[in-house]
Amino acid sequence: MKLILFGPPGSGKGTQASLIAKKINIPHLSTGDILRSKLNDNDKLAQELSQIMSSGNLVPDSILNPIVTEKLLSSECKNGFILDGYPRNKSQSDFLIDFLIKNKIVLNLIIDFKADTNTITNRIIERSKIENRSDDNLEVIKTRLEKYFTETQPLAGFFKDNFKGKFFEINAMQDISKIESEIEKRLQNA
Repeated sequence: MKLILFGPPGSGKGTQASLIAKKINIPHLSTGDILRSKLNDNDKLAQELSQIMSSGNLVPDSILNPIVTEKLLSSECKNGFILDGYPRNKSQSDFLIDFLIKNKIVLNLIIDFKADTNTITNRIIERSKIENRSDDNLEVIKTRLEKYFTETQPLAGFFKDNFKGKFFEINAMQDISKIESEIEKRLQNA
């Protein structure tokens, strides 16, 4: 099973990805986790990545794309994967689609988590209290949401138009168990 999850920060896609991953035994690949995992490698790319991440800068597509695709081709992903937080922009989307075609990897499902900004903001603020996440303050939340709505959300529209029958939107403001149940039904038909 090969899935891509779209949705703004705080929409619950990470929570659902973890539930799906456990249920059907495939890896949940968030870009943050992939990058942190790559830092453990003892190679030139890991050193370059460490410098970028420790400076607080975003990892450029020229570095991120090969790291993600290396992970997708790993034995860990031979039975499937859940991409969470990738692709985030048009360049990454173009790269990923080209990669999938070249490697004859067929996506089973693309899920777009829909939630209003107030709900998302409140969830992120609550998460920051529970997890002590310093990156979850109001200013950072506002910036992350702006980036999502200008760069990432339009990709969901592209996938909706080009992956008919595999793309569906889910009301992410529902209870976690209700969302999980809806996703399970889709997985059974994918």
